[in-house]
Amino acid sequence: MPNPLEIHNLTKSYNGVQVLSGVSLSVRPGQITALLGPSGCGKTTTLRLIAGFEWPDSGTIAINGRIVASDTVRVPAEERRVGMVFQEYALFPHLSVADNITFGLSGKAKEKAERAKAMLALVGLSGIGNRMPYELSGGQQQRVALARALAPQPDILLLDEPFSNLDAALRGQVRSEVRAILKQTNITCVFVTHDQEEALSLADEVAIMLQGRVAQVAPPQKLYHRPATAEIAAFVGEANFVPGEAEGSHVVCAFGSLPLDETRHGPVQVLIRPEAIRLDADGSGGTVMWREFYGHDQRIGLLLDSGISLVARADAAQVVDVGQTVGVAINGPVRAFPA
Repeated sequence: MPNPLEIHNLTKSYNGVQVLSGVSLSVRPGQITALLGPSGCGKTTTLRLIAGFEWPDSGTIAINGRIVASDTVRVPAEERRVGMVFQEYALFPHLSVADNITFGLSGKAKEKAERAKAMLALVGLSGIGNRMPYELSGGQQQRVALARALAPQPDILLLDEPFSNLDAALRGQVRSEVRAILKQTNITCVFVTHDQEEALSLADEVAIMLQGRVAQVAPPQKLYHRPATAEIAAFVGEANFVPGEAEGSHVVCAFGSLPLDETRHGPVQVLIRPEAIRLDADGSGGTVMWREFYGHDQRIGLLLDSGISLVARADAAQVVDVGQTVGVAINGPVRAFPA
């Protein structure tokens, strides 16, 4: 059985500027995949090509084994069975919530009303079908947009920066709700984001896009702990790098000999995540330069006696003061990249 989505070697240019350079991606049934990358990396262009709003210069897109875009095939967007939730939601302001959800659906009025009712129940908004979009909060509008995209029972759901219009306090809550809805419907989903936390918490797999290419595809935990390159490590989460000399299963650096997560030899850059740094208030070797308290944890800026600067994350209960001398140790193993 073919995967719901197969992309092979997509290229795309605008006015002579290369935006995509050989993008390939496979998405399994029921999988939530994030396209994560900085602005201008090509992630939104990739989403638009999947939707059928743009055409690739070369390469192929297949949905459930059917080629929808290639050098010789151009299946229009309305014939691809793809749902789309836009960044600004794109609800029709003159239509009720129920009419927004059923817009474009065929069938009798009673059937469409039942479908709207079922979709509102699915997204946890039962009873608001007669309200207008302007009467809803941002989180409610987002869920109505999701209900509208799911109403035609698409094969694939696409979301473009789906939570960027929500305030920080609401974003995490709605993100959890949307993931639960997607898993309940078992729909295959691809969403675009530049927010690392959003990608890691919502997706089953994350495709890192850099400079028009897919640099790595992996589950969130693997991507964070075993990034393929130093560039990916620096983009996904916070990263410290210290020079070292790899000697097989260990690396010698400013912290002595540390175990490696895979064998290396020669000069390397050692990746040290902030949460892997362990502080000892009674030790020595580093000085606290600054401290940011967040309630659930804290970020601490360190200057080692060797002159290396690091950022650590510590439990909120740990008491350290700016100017204090502390011992610094690393919880291994660590990852290293060729220098």
